Amino acid sequence: MDILTLVERIGENPTAALMGLFTGAMFGVAAQRSRFCLRAATIEFARGRMGPAVAVWLLTFSTALFWVQLAGLAGLMRAEDARIMAVPGTWSGAIIGGLLFGIGMVLARGCSGRLLVLAATGNLRALVSGLIVAVVAQMSLHGRLAPLRDKLAVLWLTPEGRNVDLLALAPLPEWSGVALGALLAVFAIAVALRNRMGAGRLVFASGVGFSVAVGWILTFGLSQVSFEPMSINSITFTGPSANTLMFFLTSDTFLEFDIGLVPGVALGALAAALLTREFRFQGFTSESFMRRSMFGAALMGFGGMLAGGCAIGNGVTGTSVFAATAWLALSCMWIGAMVTDFLIDQSARQPAAAA
Repeated sequence: MDILTLVERIGENPTAALMGLFTGAMFGVAAQRSRFCLRAATIEFARGRMGPAVAVWLLTFSTALFWVQLAGLAGLMRAEDARIMAVPGTWSGAIIGGLLFGIGMVLARGCSGRLLVLAATGNLRALVSGLIVAVVAQMSLHGRLAPLRDKLAVLWLTPEGRNVDLLALAPLPEWSGVALGALLAVFAIAVALRNRMGAGRLVFASGVGFSVAVGWILTFGLSQVSFEPMSINSITFTGPSANTLMFFLTSDTFLEFDIGLVPGVALGALAAALLTREFRFQGFTSESFMRRSMFGAALMGFGGMLAGGCAIGNGVTGTSVFAATAWLALSCMWIGAMVTDFLIDQSARQPAAAA
């Protein structure tokens, strides 16, 4: 059944939600099995290791880059139609929000996407933190924190009312994005081989990146048959978490890609955990850890909305279409996470080691 037939049968909004559900389930399974986590990768790197978490992140990043850029060359999507490209980008938001998000994901022991996957496998700590991310994101979008977010975002905007396309900015051929993705994938595989990682985990890490391309392709296909102009998008979690929360709390919201995405990720991760017998309930280990996680989740909720996306939304989805603010936000997430790990976690380990 093609997209037009599906739209004629159930309508545009339910079709978008169904696409989100499918894309999210694919992501959920792959993320759970690969243990994809930007926070784990930044900590390994900060501590001078190129370990399995770095290999998984690099393979996800490069796979998304490769398949999204290849889809663009094949005419299956247009990067210029992407939601992140069609609106003004905020340099200040990417810097401040990226740093806050990086700090928050170290404190909360996982980014917003990772928390959603963990919550679906029985981790109650991740469930509580994820709900806080969603609530603070909604406050930052339409609530009491929205004015502060707006003031910080408009400090430094991209010109001409659109984000900056890095490929268009640099005089590079159209296939350069595909080539960069392929080169990074080869490097990621080399890191994985050095760590003696199994093929299964690498396949699922690639699946995380591929699901990002699937999201772009599906929403682009829907935009081609839609009666109303629409921008295309793919996987991100800060905004969709807030939208999904409001969908279930109010009656004036409607179905869209985001509303299907979050439940899809949860269902996919839950199915993967049950099939592999990895589902188990876990909670906070101490009161101090609970305070730390909740504060980190709040920073991610605000930082993700300010930066225009989370570790997935900016760090994989936005970078795959070469949105300049996404690359800047990702860099700041790495910096914020590494500095936080050094100042808090590594500093706490040193006195214990000396004792």
